[in-house]
Amino acid sequence: MGQNLQSGERLRPVDLARGHGLSTQAIRNYEEAGILPAAGRTPHGYRTYTPLHAQALRAFLALVPGHGHQTATSIMRVVNEGAAEEAFRLIDESHARLLDDRRTLQAVESALRDLKPTAASHPNTASRPDGTFIGPLAEKLGIRPATLRKWERAGLVSPRRDPRTGYRVYDEADVRDARLAHQLRRGGYLLEQIAPLIAQVRAAGGLEPLEAALGDWHGRLSARGRAMLTGAAELEAYLRERG
Repeated sequence: MGQNLQSGERLRPVDLARGHGLSTQAIRNYEEAGILPAAGRTPHGYRTYTPLHAQALRAFLALVPGHGHQTATSIMRVVNEGAAEEAFRLIDESHARLLDDRRTLQAVESALRDLKPTAASHPNTASRPDGTFIGPLAEKLGIRPATLRKWERAGLVSPRRDPRTGYRVYDEADVRDARLAHQLRRGGYLLEQIAPLIAQVRAAGGLEPLEAALGDWHGRLSARGRAMLTGAAELEAYLRERG
């Protein structure tokens, strides 16, 4: 074990809890979850902790912002089981997810750039003042009508039905969603990956509000990346302490 543990210093649950604004019950829960090593016991059965436990707690709390509670818990659990290689694999997977999120953001930004020249519909698209039919929209996008129907089943577009003819009618928001889906599909994204992005556009109220939110999205990804660095440093300190 590390030097601090060999020093014989003993800590109470409240000593660990106070330094991080936690309850003593949270400390016990962390131990039971495997986030902390098993505590020692006094002759009367009270838990006692050491500086090693304190470093384990610091490592876990530093890992959470970058990796999330569940992954941070898994990382600490396997470290405490002596399976450091498995912990490194979990960390690698978490970094890969962050990279995927960055690529998704880049794809959305690219799609938005491609959508910016929103010129009026081509005069030969047979559009109506209150919407566009499936054939003209498919022709405009250079896809088959069957593709638009598939996108509808996947929730990417939600055209209404003309009450007289039953034909699909795509309003301005539907055309926007179809164009965004088309750009993302060209970028290699699967329908199940595109659906939540379309939902974000709808929740934001259109492309312009979503574009304004991209800065916040960048900020959140950067914060996760920096938090991962902090978590890595604390975890490395804990691994050294374990010896």
